[in-house]
Amino acid sequence: MGGDHGPPVVVAGVREYRKRHGGEGVRFLLHGDEAAIRAEMARNALGDDVCEVRHTDKVVAMTEKPAQAMRRGKGSSLWNAVEAVKAGEAGAVVSAGNTGALMAISKLILRMSAHGLERPAIVASWPTLRGVTAVLDVGANVESDAEQLVEFAIMGEAFHAAVHGGGKPTIGILNVGSEDMKGHEEVREAARILREGGFGLAYNGFVEGDDIAKGTVDVVVTDGFTGNIALKTAEGVARFISALMKEALTSSVPAKAGALLALPALKRMRQKIDPSAINGGPLLGLNGIVVKSHGGADAKGFGNAIRIAVELARSDYLEKVSKSLNRLTAVLEQPAAEDAAMETPQ
Repeated sequence: MGGDHGPPVVVAGVREYRKRHGGEGVRFLLHGDEAAIRAEMARNALGDDVCEVRHTDKVVAMTEKPAQAMRRGKGSSLWNAVEAVKAGEAGAVVSAGNTGALMAISKLILRMSAHGLERPAIVASWPTLRGVTAVLDVGANVESDAEQLVEFAIMGEAFHAAVHGGGKPTIGILNVGSEDMKGHEEVREAARILREGGFGLAYNGFVEGDDIAKGTVDVVVTDGFTGNIALKTAEGVARFISALMKEALTSSVPAKAGALLALPALKRMRQKIDPSAINGGPLLGLNGIVVKSHGGADAKGFGNAIRIAVELARSDYLEKVSKSLNRLTAVLEQPAAEDAAMETPQ
C-alpha cells in the first residue's frame, strides 16, 4: 500500500517478475486493501494460485515518523508483511513504503542477526564498467565505527555473492586515498581487522570515489552519511548526462539522424543506467530478508526488487553472515581476554 503508487505498481511488479524470471515456485502474500488489490490482480491477470490477499485497512503513511509507526503500526499492511517473515509464512518482504518505518518495524519484529549489531545497513547495487558493485551503507547509519564497517564488509560480501554471483567478491573501504595511512582512525582500524581477522574475505584495501563506477572492487564499504551522498550525487550526475545527451541528439536534423543510427547503442546504454534495473535495497543485518523498493519505482523496478528478495531467500546468505559475524565477535573479544589474562596474578 506504500510508495508513490500503491497496488497498481506492486501488483504489476509481481506480473513483471513472473514475466522476466518465470516465477516458478514463488507465491505472493499481498497485504493491504483487498478490493484495491484484487482490482489490480484482475487487471494484470493474476489469480489466487499466484497471489493470496491478506486484508487490512490500516496503512503506515509515507510521512509517519518511525516512532509513530511502531506505536500505531500494529495490524498495518507493513507490519503484517514483516510478521509473515517472522512466522515463516514468507521467505522475504518487499516494500516501497516509508523507509524509516520499514526499518524500525523490521528491527522490532525480526531483531538483529547478531549481538552488538545496532541497526540494519542499506545496500545499493551500483552499475559499473565491470558489472554491479554493492555499496553499503547508503543511509541507515550516519556514523559508523570500525566494527560496524567490518560488519558491512561481511554482509556486503554475502549479499553480492548471493545476488550478483561471479566468484568470490572483492572488498574495499571507501577512503580519501588508497594509501594505508590515509583516512580517519575508524577506517584504518577497520582495514586492520579485515586484514588480520581471518574472515576469509578478499579484502583489497582502500578505494576512492571514482573506483565505484570503475568497478575496482565488488563491494564498497562506507558509513551511511558518505554512502548516501555518493549515491544521490551519482543519481544526479546520471540525470544530468541523460539530459545533455537528449539535448545534443535533438538539437538539429543531422543530430537526429545520427541519433537514429546510434539508437541500438543508446538503448544498451540506457538499460545499463536504468534505475529500474537496479531497484531494490535490502536491509542487511536482520533475522530475515527485507528489501526496500524505491517509493517512485515503476512495475519493472518493483519486479527487480522482488528478484533480489527471491535470490536472497533461496541462498545461504543468512547462515553465511551469522557465521562470519560470530567470527568477528571472537576476534574483537580476543584482545580483551588476553589483557585480562595478563592482569590476573600468577
